[in-house]
Amino acid sequence: MSELLVFGKGWIGSRVADYFKCPISSVKITTYEDIQKEIDTLKPKVLINCVGHFGKDVDDCEIDKTKTLHTLTTVPLLFAEAAMRNGLKLVHLSSGCIFNYDYKLNTPLTEDAQPDFHDLFYSRAKVYTESALISLGDAANILQLRLRMPLDCIPHPRNLLDKLLMYKSVIDIENSVTYIPDFLDAMRHLIKTDCQGIYNVVNFGGLRYRQLLEEYRKHVPTHNYAIMELSELHLVRTNLLLSTDKLDAAGFLIRDIHDVLPECIEKYINYTREHAGQSQQIKSREVPVSLPNGASPL
Repeated sequence: MSELLVFGKGWIGSRVADYFKCPISSVKITTYEDIQKEIDTLKPKVLINCVGHFGKDVDDCEIDKTKTLHTLTTVPLLFAEAAMRNGLKLVHLSSGCIFNYDYKLNTPLTEDAQPDFHDLFYSRAKVYTESALISLGDAANILQLRLRMPLDCIPHPRNLLDKLLMYKSVIDIENSVTYIPDFLDAMRHLIKTDCQGIYNVVNFGGLRYRQLLEEYRKHVPTHNYAIMELSELHLVRTNLLLSTDKLDAAGFLIRDIHDVLPECIEKYINYTREHAGQSQQIKSREVPVSLPNGASPL
């Protein structure tokens, strides 16, 4: 898919560009003209917007709301305009952290559910954007992909596994998680079949963080952690489950999150050993902080 052009050189953008072996733009998007110049130069047929603003965590979005709103809402609308004017497809990376969720009352949320989590500015900006892009309807060829709690087999500070390994205490609640290798395969399928609209691109089922850490402990038994109550977190966050029914109906049967854990951990361990030049078992990491669970780090 050399006709793709990725914008946003962060973690996810770099993974996407590497997977598709396509160009990735280093241009900072401030105006419509910034996008148009890249289109005129590289002649893509599909724009992939991975531009994001997150900071250390979602709370940083509360500090600089102007930058958050520009990056997470204004820039995607500029991409939509560019896609429409040039007759291109736009793939926009969104987030599933835009819902309140009651584990006793709710079933996994479908794409038709109305976003209602507005307690974080990050989430509000994502809600605004989704609504604006979907309102364009058939006038624009836009595919919105919702990720949640991205998990990868390659170490990165924003990888869910790397985050969990930094904390001595984690909460024990089921959450939808996106395994990046499966996400990339799903993206390829949805682009090839020219799907439009919003898709939850998370793995089937809900993951408890202790399940991921216990898989890790099979390789690194020295790693220790404790379970904490959600009330002890003292942070505004959303925990939820998203449905994969629409993704399945589109012809991509994504794997159960529990089925990918052995693969993820084994590859993660091997990658870490190889790049660290280690011949001995990886040492456990220790930082005395509790897990700030929440929005997807795009």
